[in-house]
Amino acid sequence: MKELKYLNKYLYKYKWHLVLGMVFVIISNLFQIIPAQLVRSSLDLVVDNVLLYQALNSLSAQEKFFSVFASGILLYAGLIVLMAFLRGVFLYFVRQTIIVMSRLVEYDLKNEIYDHYQTLPLSFYRRNNTGDLMNRISEDVGRVRMYLGPAIMYGLQLVTLFVMLIPIMFSISPSLTWYALSPLPLLSISIFFVNNKIERRSEAIQKHQSGLSTFVQEAFSGIRVIKSFNRENESMQNFSEASDQYRKESLKLTKVQSLFYPLIMGLIGASTLLTIYAGSTEVLQGTLTFGNIAEFIIYVNLLTWPVTSLGWTSSLVQRAEASQKRINEFLKTSSTLVSEKNSEKTIEGKIEFKQVYFTYPDTGINALKNISFVVNPGESLAIIGTTGSGKSTVANLISRMYDVREGKILIDNVPIQDYHLQNLRSQIGYVPQDVFLFSDSIYNNIRFGMHNPGEQKVWQAAKDADVYENIVSFPQSFETRVGERGITLSGGQKQRVSIARAIVREPKILMLDDALSAVDTKTENNILNNLKRIMQGRTTIIISHRVSSAKLANKILVLVDGEIVESGTHDSLLEKNGHYRELFEKQSVTEEIE
Repeated sequence: MKELKYLNKYLYKYKWHLVLGMVFVIISNLFQIIPAQLVRSSLDLVVDNVLLYQALNSLSAQEKFFSVFASGILLYAGLIVLMAFLRGVFLYFVRQTIIVMSRLVEYDLKNEIYDHYQTLPLSFYRRNNTGDLMNRISEDVGRVRMYLGPAIMYGLQLVTLFVMLIPIMFSISPSLTWYALSPLPLLSISIFFVNNKIERRSEAIQKHQSGLSTFVQEAFSGIRVIKSFNRENESMQNFSEASDQYRKESLKLTKVQSLFYPLIMGLIGASTLLTIYAGSTEVLQGTLTFGNIAEFIIYVNLLTWPVTSLGWTSSLVQRAEASQKRINEFLKTSSTLVSEKNSEKTIEGKIEFKQVYFTYPDTGINALKNISFVVNPGESLAIIGTTGSGKSTVANLISRMYDVREGKILIDNVPIQDYHLQNLRSQIGYVPQDVFLFSDSIYNNIRFGMHNPGEQKVWQAAKDADVYENIVSFPQSFETRVGERGITLSGGQKQRVSIARAIVREPKILMLDDALSAVDTKTENNILNNLKRIMQGRTTIIISHRVSSAKLANKILVLVDGEIVESGTHDSLLEKNGHYRELFEKQSVTEEIE
């Protein structure tokens, strides 16, 4: 139960739901116990008066006696029905408190997990797959809710019923009570051993469930690739294999769980038989009545469901603990990106790297080595290099997706760690290399960069990104839904929508990470001409493998294997006859061939 202690704060938050639920459980149990006593009284009434009724045979008093006798029996029957009705009412209140509490905690816990997910750095998402993240916020939280709702509810019913019922049973006959309760220790021991197996197999099931979710999510996200390479059959085979492993683990758990009910019902049946045997002996001795035996049998039956549910609720608790353990692992994962001074201010846009070294924590790849440069407010810097040279790493460090290993990054002469993280990022417009669009309208995808920019700003951003004409040509214009990950748009259109999303917020720092790689030369020139105006007054970082994009910048850096090998303006770099000139000549020849 130690993992489930994390939920105590929620139990305290909704303590009145829990307290009222316990009160309603006690009252409903009371209305469950009273009918057994009414049955005892009514049965004793019948047994005590049946001989008298027979003795009055053929006498006029018999009819009057029967009328009074039947009225008493009907009164008992009416009271039993009334007790059943009242018990049903309070059971409704039980569910409206305890089950509602579990739903409220489920809502809060999901929000807490999702909120925590968003605080974690990119390195966390590189280590964990999407299916596992989704599984913990859905399947695992669902199992935790079953502990907070049904498990607690039935557990309270069992405990309160035992506390209320056992003293009553002992007051009637201690020996008969011992006979009735004797199978329960064996039941508890059996549950202890079986639940240990349930816990281990529950954890195995959760791991396979996460793997299955990840496989399906990746298959559907990459369905275009699967179909293009005609790999549907192989994908189905892989899914079948993963699903088969999940099925095997589930069957193993089911086999263990199937031991519960035969075991419990057998022991309860043994308890009933012992009750009848011991009770009959005491009736023959004259210490108990027939009504007492009927009362005890009802009591034993009252204990049947709570004791039977003990196996089920124990299983729920074990599975909830396994799920909460997985949830706690993520909740205990803290972000390494801590703001030291939480400085919130409007930045001017000066960027300075001082002897920066960076190694990706999850892969150990040395991405940057001794990088130093300065970009003044309103200036532009182009970073050119081949794939894997460290260009995108610079953008990730400026937006503080990672922290440097050695060296310093300054924004307006202030260490980047001093800024409030959200405040810093709110003033940066970033167009990533891997474009991601949400399954929403084009309008909402563009306005995502700003809370409420207004239609005119959205339209102007689309025009600056040279995608306005494409959008208005669609039947639904800006309300066109782009589909999952923007699948309904071409690569160039997605890239330009992403550019519009970045510039609509009018950022102080604009970073374009290979943002024109998917557009043709004509479209690139149109966007570059618009960027000349957009770049005025804001610091711009242009990351590209195309020399044509770098021409706009005031200064150009050439990266090779994470190191700066050349720096200068476009003209000065051409005169050096180095890496930049070689890259320029290769791309010029390619453009002429095209």
